[in-house]
Amino acid sequence: MSAPERIAPAQENSPGESPPPHDVPLSRGAAARALIAERVSSVEVLAALLILLIILREPLAGLLSAPSLATWTTVFVSVMVQAVPFLVFGVLLSAVIAVFVPRSFWARALPKHPALAVPVASAAGVVLPGCECGAVPIAGSLIRRGVTPAAALAFLLAAPAINPIVLVATAVAFPNNPEMVPARAIASLVVAVVMGWLWLRLGRADWIRLPHRPELDGLRRGEAFWAAVRHDVVHAGGFLVIGAMAAASINVLVPERWLQTLADQPVLSVLALAALAVLLSICSEADAFVAASLSQFSLTSRLVFLVVGPMVDLKLISMQAGVFGRRFAARFAPATFAVAVTVAVATGAVLL
Repeated sequence: MSAPERIAPAQENSPGESPPPHDVPLSRGAAARALIAERVSSVEVLAALLILLIILREPLAGLLSAPSLATWTTVFVSVMVQAVPFLVFGVLLSAVIAVFVPRSFWARALPKHPALAVPVASAAGVVLPGCECGAVPIAGSLIRRGVTPAAALAFLLAAPAINPIVLVATAVAFPNNPEMVPARAIASLVVAVVMGWLWLRLGRADWIRLPHRPELDGLRRGEAFWAAVRHDVVHAGGFLVIGAMAAASINVLVPERWLQTLADQPVLSVLALAALAVLLSICSEADAFVAASLSQFSLTSRLVFLVVGPMVDLKLISMQAGVFGRRFAARFAPATFAVAVTVAVATGAVLL
């Protein structure tokens, strides 16, 4: 077998001197992988998947007829249908922030002191209807535009839970318990502010790893806008799919009788609905109706469900890991869960 070809002729090196980078042998396997990576794009991969689905449509139709897989498919599709419109809204708003809003705007809009910027950013969630799927890319764009991470993260937690659409949906879902609306709004706002202040105290800048963005400064505004949209849709959308698949799997695997058993235990019922909110991954615009249907649980337990869900769920953790990095998600999600459960229980004890 002949020796592998070199990119450039071999050159002698002085002792202790490493060979130049261009003098490294290139194996045939590495060269083939590099050639495939250059020629195969996402369009070709999508086309191949579509062709494969057409070829295997009859076996797949038989598999989908199974009751458990049909349930899995229904849950997966419902999560995606609920989430995608708000993800698109958030991506579009994120691109507008990245391209059309100057950095100087945020210096004027938010207080200069980070501790004061946190509650202001949290309250801004009232005027931006959307769910957690859209808040993640918006928060990432805010950080890129110079907003302090604590304020951006407070907005990320508050916007899905206290915007007008969510509060109206909560009022409709609980017509006989109107106190659920202010309880949800107050508890969610307190959690967002507390987490923002905790980040100021304990957070570290190297825990956030924003993904590489296309260079927008050299493009015209229209081109830069669509470049930012394409980047965020691909990046956040992929993690949304992963989270939706996990939520659908949990729905199929967890027996319903467990819920009835847990509802009779006050402490366990709170923890059960908190965990259920994480696992179901329902968008905040729809979770009030699910909470209202869990009538065997107390109002406080259902309030925990409504506070935890928009801040910590499977798809949100997946998207946070994709947008901010795994190190961030591994620290931020558990801390948010603990604070949300504590604040929701305390709020329920006072208002419900």
